[in-house]
Amino acid sequence: MVEHNTSNFIRNIVIDDVESGKTKEVITRFPPEPNGYLHIGHAKSIVLNFDIADEFGGKTNLRFDDTNPVKEDVEFVESIKKDVEWLGYNWDGLFFASDYFEEMYSRAILLIEKGLAYVDDLSADQIREYRGTLTEPGKESPFRGRSVEENLDLFKRMRDGEFRDGEKVLRAKIDMSSPNINLRDPVIYRIAHVPHHNTGTKWCIYPMYAFAHPIEDAIEGVTHSICTLEFEDQRPFYDWVIKECEMPAVPRQYEFGRLNLTNTVMSKRKLKQLVEEGYVDGWDDPRMPTLSGLRRRGYTPEAIRNFCREIGVAKTSGIVDEKMLEHFVREDLKLKAPRTMGILKPLKVVITNYPEGEIEMLDAEINPENPEMGMRKIPFGREIYIEQEDFMEDPPKKYFRLFPGNEVRLKHAYFIKCEEVIKDADGNVVELHCTYDPETKSGTGFTGRKVKGTIHWVEATQAIPAEFRLYEPLILDEDAEKEGGSFLDHVNPNSLIIEQGFVEPNMKDVKGNDKFQFFRHGYFNVDPKNESDKLIFNLIVSLKSSFKL
Repeated sequence: MVEHNTSNFIRNIVIDDVESGKTKEVITRFPPEPNGYLHIGHAKSIVLNFDIADEFGGKTNLRFDDTNPVKEDVEFVESIKKDVEWLGYNWDGLFFASDYFEEMYSRAILLIEKGLAYVDDLSADQIREYRGTLTEPGKESPFRGRSVEENLDLFKRMRDGEFRDGEKVLRAKIDMSSPNINLRDPVIYRIAHVPHHNTGTKWCIYPMYAFAHPIEDAIEGVTHSICTLEFEDQRPFYDWVIKECEMPAVPRQYEFGRLNLTNTVMSKRKLKQLVEEGYVDGWDDPRMPTLSGLRRRGYTPEAIRNFCREIGVAKTSGIVDEKMLEHFVREDLKLKAPRTMGILKPLKVVITNYPEGEIEMLDAEINPENPEMGMRKIPFGREIYIEQEDFMEDPPKKYFRLFPGNEVRLKHAYFIKCEEVIKDADGNVVELHCTYDPETKSGTGFTGRKVKGTIHWVEATQAIPAEFRLYEPLILDEDAEKEGGSFLDHVNPNSLIIEQGFVEPNMKDVKGNDKFQFFRHGYFNVDPKNESDKLIFNLIVSLKSSFKL
């Protein structure tokens, strides 16, 4: 038994079932619909299902609930498989709802034969109208009384393609006056003359998700069908399907609160809208909460798994501060990511008393928090770049970086003193002339005097041009999923800022998804989709946060 997380109510249920002998082998499943890319909310479900099964020596299936070919695509199937593997999980069985279409059809025939399903000619709007409200009972369809023989004939003709889309549906016959609207004769089959990514044109009728899902669970022997709270009201129908379709295995459904993050939308429909309307550059845009977007930005699977385990599993939904997720990313990267120096907004500095043409190699630790990573060499010479923000001509009090007449330490190098400011015709500072003190080299134990400021830099003649993509939350509203208005009203116009700068020459051979901590700037990921000659670094997270566990 491998314990992955702290106790939660679902884990306690599984423990009781195993200890009582009710469950011989724990079988869970992750059942996405292939109609979009997975997001961080799905990660919570993936971690929960796989961890539960893993802890009790059981199995987890990856199953695609592909019952709606209108919205589904092979692209989404492949992206989901890649995301689950990237998170670090291996499924035991790979299944599709479409694998079971023949079985589902047979179970629907069984319901008709038992007088528990009928073909209805009402339109979708009429069915909604007849369903009633939370305070008023529904009204029976005039076609509810059709004979078993007529329903069998009509359902077969539906399958044979005799009717147009929407012309007829198959409904379960349960109770139009039930206080649970989900039991008021729900639709279980509809007509859709649309090719399916797995079955082609074999079928023109497709089961509804709520009917298909419990049958899939039962066929696969799932013991604990774990889903989010919006399916709680569907549980009575889930149990009804299992019972009346006479499934040999009886899975149980358990609901938990879905994950909501501040400044984040988790709706596939809204995420698709962001993609299709050009607010982002695809599903894997680093600003997106999709797993492919987070991966491209530089988030690690370890950080996401630890985050999902830490937030726990509850019976209610709540909003989690996005800074908590960022905290786990920092915790994971701080011992892994090499340190380096990058200049995002360059200002040229000429060290006038340093020998022209001379380059010396200085020692710098790769990661001071992980000495085992060793040391690196960085070049130093007469011309360097520093950050524009590290110089002010007329600074306020307690500004300890570079200004005329002031001395600062260059990280890993020497003290330099600003002697002269060079400006262009418009009065903009374009270059600084400084002097250095050769006695102040880092690592030599110099104690002659102290300076209050330390700034980073890169040597100018060997520096490698680089693009830095800086990200802020895509959505500015704290509760991005709340009702009222359009979430698009809260899209952050500054969610992406691009800067052109330089990095150390030892970065020339980096590869996509290599991660680094740039001194004073944050953690960055080498963009894996870069098709240009220039290096592109995506900001993963800043160095510090006010968030505390």
